[in-house]
Parts: sequence; structure tokens; C-alpha cells
Amino acid sequence: MAGTAASYGRLGTGAATALSSSAADSSSCANTSMPALGLGTFLIIRERISAALRSAVLGPGNYRRIDCAPVYFNEDAIGDALRDEIYGRMPHDGGGGGETKPLSREDLFLVSKLPGVYMRPEHVEAALRKTLSDLRTDYLDLYLIHWPAPMRHVPFPPDGYRGWPDEAIDDSGDGENLVYDVSVHDTWAAMEDLVASGLVRRIGVSNFPVALLHELATRSRVLPFVNQVEIHPYHAQEGLVRYCRARGIAVQAYSPLGTRGYASMEGAEEPHVLEDPALVGIAVERGVSPAQVALAWAIRRGMTAVAKSEDPSRQAENMAACRRGEGSLVESLTAEEITAISGLDRGHRFFRPEEWWGDSAYAVFN
Repeated sequence: MAGTAASYGRLGTGAATALSSSAADSSSCANTSMPALGLGTFLIIRERISAALRSAVLGPGNYRRIDCAPVYFNEDAIGDALRDEIYGRMPHDGGGGGETKPLSREDLFLVSKLPGVYMRPEHVEAALRKTLSDLRTDYLDLYLIHWPAPMRHVPFPPDGYRGWPDEAIDDSGDGENLVYDVSVHDTWAAMEDLVASGLVRRIGVSNFPVALLHELATRSRVLPFVNQVEIHPYHAQEGLVRYCRARGIAVQAYSPLGTRGYASMEGAEEPHVLEDPALVGIAVERGVSPAQVALAWAIRRGMTAVAKSEDPSRQAENMAACRRGEGSLVESLTAEEITAISGLDRGHRFFRPEEWWGDSAYAVFN
């Protein structure tokens, strides 16, 4: 199950072990070896984690990729739910009557992220091991640098402590806790060592703009497997997508439906992507939802996506929109429809770190 740094040095279909689930395979992106749609766990409160995972993984959606992060403060609840509610259970067979087997760890694609407070190279492995402990697993399928912004170190909880005692690991202090003496190259070298050790199968980044991604890619032994960034019809990121495609770096869209709810929590008035008349018009014409159109547009552009939903019917609806094949929504979108959706781009981000980080120089990353 482990691999060497050399074996994952460049992206390709041989860079990863195929998932054993047929449902996951059927929704895989063509140029990566991971399921096209992952379940986002940001803002799912601990008390609802078990129900969300049961319906997503065991229900008709047959989710196999779970997107996690320490700063979501629910990884330990996810680990408990996987152990108690998922592993050993029979998955949904899609009504096809095909043979199924109880799910195991190897059937899932677990993703987590390195917090900024642990970007010093000497803290990277310890941060990963904390996540592994919370998720109750021996390895991750994908480990990302969460943001390209190192922060002041926060001590780890005592050994055996599940979860995090407070939210200090996600407190930038309006920029006061950001530090400038940590090189992303040193952090990445420590990430590369995790692949060589077998603790992770692939490594990648999140929220990296083209300039920083290029700087990292040209000086690394292991090319980032993926760059997970905010992408939706109001923020298409055409330039970044073109660069990643040219370099063989997979693009993964988070908030592919817009995240108006999160921004509204911050007190901002935000546009509602899924109410855009152009998106609604395409959805009505095709008899699908605007959310399905937005997801199919992302997959058609050659990327994968992460979408949060706790509603079983929406989970299944989202997954159905991401499946490829003859007659699928992804394949049937016309060039004119793709162009129309891409034309909605207004460069609008719902996640704006420059508002969290004050006058910090790291605001230039966004």
C-alpha cells in the first residue's frame, strides 16, 4: 500500500492505486485516479458527521472520497464514524443487483490538509500523524498544504488526545500570527518525505495561485498531484486551470456551487450562484437542478470537485451530475452551454483570506 517518492513523481494514471469500488471508479476523473466528487466536511458539526457519512457512503451516491482538515475540527468524529458506521457495512448497489462486499479502508479515498501552524518542516510529520490518529487510519490517499501561509506554531495536544482542545490552530490573529521565515519549499520537502515513508500516497496543495505553484513545481522532486482551489461559475479561474493542465497537475474545485452560506455567516452580502438566470435556464431546459449543471460544468472542464451536503437526496443528485459516460449530463452539455456558464465568471471569491489576515503580505496570494 505504500509507495516511494519516485513512483509519484509525476501525475498519471499509474501514479496511484485504483480504488476497488466500482462506484468510485465509475465517477473517476479521466486524468487522475481519484473519484470525481468528494464529500466536503467543512461546517458539518460533529453531532451530524455520522449521519452525513452514512448517507453519502452507504447511500445511492456511493461516495468514496472524503475531504477533511484539522481546522474543520471534526476529524476525530469522522474517524469514529468510519470505524463504527462505515467499515464492514454493505454499500448501496445502485439497484443493479450486482455483487457487493463490505466496505474497508481501501475502498475510500481520504484527503486531509496541513494547517499553517505546522508548516515548519520539523512539524509536518507530527501534524500528519495527529490527523491519522484522529481519522483512525494508517495512511492518507492525499495530503495537501491547506494555505500557502505559515502561522506561528501551536503546541500539539497530549498524546492520545482526540480532536483539538481549542481553535488556536486556525487563528491568524488578523494576520498577527502569520510568520515569514518558513519556506514553502522546506515544507514541501517534508511532504515529499511523507510519500517516501508510505504515510501518504499523494501530496498536493490548496489555494496556490499560478506564480507560487510554478515556483514550487519547478524546484520539487514530486510534482503536486492536485491544487484544490475555489472554483464555481462566478470564479472560473481559467488561467490557473490552463497552467495546471499544461503541467499535469489536477485541479480540484471546492465550493463548486458557491458558498453563500459561509460568507453570509461573516456578515457579507453575497451573490447566489445557483440563482443565476443563465444557470437556471440551462437546468430547466435539461430537467436537472442548477447545482447539477454547475458540477457537470466543472467535471467537463477536466477537474474534480468537493461538495458539502448532509441531505441524502442532494448527495445522490450531486454525484449523479459528476458521472461521465454516454448520455451523462457531463458529456451532453453543449459547447455553447459550457461557454455560457464560463461567461458568468466575475472573479468573485467567497473565501477571502485578505479579510482574515489584515495587512499581512500574504494577502498577495489571493
